[in-house]
Amino acid sequence: MIEFDLVIVGVGGQGAILSSDIVGLAAVNSGVPVQASETHGMAQRGGSVENHVRIGLTYGSLIPKRQADCILGLEPVEALRAVDYLSSGGVIVVNTNPILPITALSGACEYPDVDMMINELRNYCKELVAVDANSIAKQAGHPLTANVVMIGALSKFIPLSVEKLEESIRRLVPPKTVDVNIEAFRLGRLQ
Repeated sequence: MIEFDLVIVGVGGQGAILSSDIVGLAAVNSGVPVQASETHGMAQRGGSVENHVRIGLTYGSLIPKRQADCILGLEPVEALRAVDYLSSGGVIVVNTNPILPITALSGACEYPDVDMMINELRNYCKELVAVDANSIAKQAGHPLTANVVMIGALSKFIPLSVEKLEESIRRLVPPKTVDVNIEAFRLGRLQ
């Protein structure tokens, strides 16, 4: 039985919940047990979103600290906040495009340097894949597919087949966006 603990983090509106649904459905369609827990927080207003997806495990949906096999960071600060979940041999797949909180936009605080955060993240993992998901999503045909680009980059590490992941994308995204989402997924796999 395969086992894989995944923490997906981002901010509201980035598609973290859809991302966990794609992975979860792919696991179900592969005949593998899956547990998931979603923390929405202030998701509607750009607040932190944290999803735990446990593939092949049947004991609870929350991943203990230092046990995740992978962190999928849709936003760099959120990835940095989640490093306590990552095991010593874990992988981080992170979008290099920040979403500035209102406090940074208003000048009340400064958003950290992205390159500095990426370098800091390298200290916590066995492997780090930094993805310019927003540019790749535009290349695929729509900027709102960045989360699916990230699922594509994640697919090299997660123990689920490309076919099952693509099948889940086809079932979960709006019908008129299937082609652009599949292209985003495939471009993400090249990262």
